[in-house]
Amino acid sequence: MHHQLIPLLRILSDGKFHAGSELAQQLDISRATVCNALKSASDVGIRLYKVQGRGYQMPVIPDWLDATQIRAGLRGEASGFTIEIVDSIESTNTALLRAPEPATHRHCLLAEYQHAGRGRRGRSWLASLGGSVTCSVRWRFQQGIGALAGLSLAVGVALLRCLDALGARDLKLKWPNDLLWQDRKLAGILIEVQGEANGPSVAIIGIGINLRLPDSLRNTIEQPVTDLTEAIGHPVARNALLSDLLNALDTVMREFEASGLSQLRHEWSAAHAHAGQTLQVTLANGHLITGAACGLTPWGALLLQDDNGAEIAVHSGDVQLARKAS
Repeated sequence: MHHQLIPLLRILSDGKFHAGSELAQQLDISRATVCNALKSASDVGIRLYKVQGRGYQMPVIPDWLDATQIRAGLRGEASGFTIEIVDSIESTNTALLRAPEPATHRHCLLAEYQHAGRGRRGRSWLASLGGSVTCSVRWRFQQGIGALAGLSLAVGVALLRCLDALGARDLKLKWPNDLLWQDRKLAGILIEVQGEANGPSVAIIGIGINLRLPDSLRNTIEQPVTDLTEAIGHPVARNALLSDLLNALDTVMREFEASGLSQLRHEWSAAHAHAGQTLQVTLANGHLITGAACGLTPWGALLLQDDNGAEIAVHSGDVQLARKAS
């Protein structure tokens, strides 16, 4: 994406026609730069009209992020989140991981567009401009890294609560870090941790939610996907969604700090997408494990029961891929 695209689109967000010369003057750039930048709009799912003698118009305005609107929807202790919004970034998780100390607790970094968004195991996270929520939250713990096992499951419960309250029914959680609707990926979680074994520690909690996925983007994603508009039946305002998400996350993180997964584990298990199904798990070392999903350990490891009735605990850090056995 061209680095001048979003500033140009913000000007075009009034829905009017703007001549290329006018856009160039407002941003103090050349008309050639305007032309080249706006040519990249379709790459991020934005449609523009170009009319000779009138200039450029954007018929559908992106739902731009707004920190003031997000803060207005925060309740109670969730109002303590620091909200930072950037136009374009490599990855919100990467930015928070690289932040110099002392870095802020409960810092939420949001991006209009990530040009190198990451999923678990280095996979890419693809999204259209204005068509997704991509954010990361820094959360500091007094406990050591070992106490953070199962954190992705806790965050999954926060996502589930938030989207269910918005009207998305029949949501399922896929171990260890995905939220599904009708067996298609709706949202994903990426947890990265830093710190000492005995504490303190820091978790960077990356969350991506598909709000509106154009067909052009769906066709490039190598797994079944869906978006929140399809799951609910109508569009959802991004800023209101983010307020709801941070409220839910704040509540769940406090539960997790106080008692780990002891309570959240039952809520997660009730929504387990593959409960009782036979799964094939590929470990990072290439070893395959096959068994029926029969629950979770208190620390969030997946329990599989093999053909002999023995239970095997599979830890998320050891897993390359977990899927239904064919």
